[in-house]
Amino acid sequence: MHVHHGLRESADTDAEIAGATAELLGVDFRSIRLHLDDGPNLEARAREARRAALGHDVMTGHTADDQAETVLLALLRGTGAAGIGAIGPGWRHPILALRRAETHVLCEQLGLTVAHDPTNDDPRFRRNRIRHELLPLLDDIAERDVANLLTRTADLLRADDQFLEELAAGIDPTDAAALVSAPRVLAARAIRQWLEHDGYPPDADAVRRVLAVADGRASACELTGGRRVECHDDRLRLVLTPPTNR
Repeated sequence: MHVHHGLRESADTDAEIAGATAELLGVDFRSIRLHLDDGPNLEARAREARRAALGHDVMTGHTADDQAETVLLALLRGTGAAGIGAIGPGWRHPILALRRAETHVLCEQLGLTVAHDPTNDDPRFRRNRIRHELLPLLDDIAERDVANLLTRTADLLRADDQFLEELAAGIDPTDAAALVSAPRVLAARAIRQWLEHDGYPPDADAVRRVLAVADGRASACELTGGRRVECHDDRLRLVLTPPTNR
């Protein structure tokens, strides 16, 4: 499957290369055309549109280099173990352990044409600056290949995060006493699991507000998305607040 974002003329050539590759391998091919406008948050908008077009049951070609870049992006955003864990391994990411240079060598040996996306060189995108500026600088400072270290860190933190998530799943987030008596790190995780909205957990400030409701320092708190957490008889409940007409 090839996604054409409609942002550059050379993407037509990419689609042709993808189609020729599919024909060479004897597999079905489909090109999906999107219509995106250039502008703010282009990378994020393109990523979300691409995910929606492809669905969740596809395999992608993310490599160990993509993993290292994702770890650094997460650090720059400010995140915990889940963010630094980056891309989870599994059947959806079959070449996650390969380096980008290795994929190029394999393509050459198999007689496959490699398409180059010029937007991957555009410094206005943060990932590109990490790829072309930050990672080479880190390699120079550390005097070693930092990408391997970053992928190893992601693996370690992902395992820790999964273990803590399993422990937090055993806590009833609507039981105020259970939240107060649990270790704070697990209580916070239980709240994030409970209040995840549209695929995103609540931020740290929202979690702190909910904990304040649980321990009696507040009777209720407001959340994004027109939601409110209230406490009655030591039980927390999520209430949807109707939008106000102005």
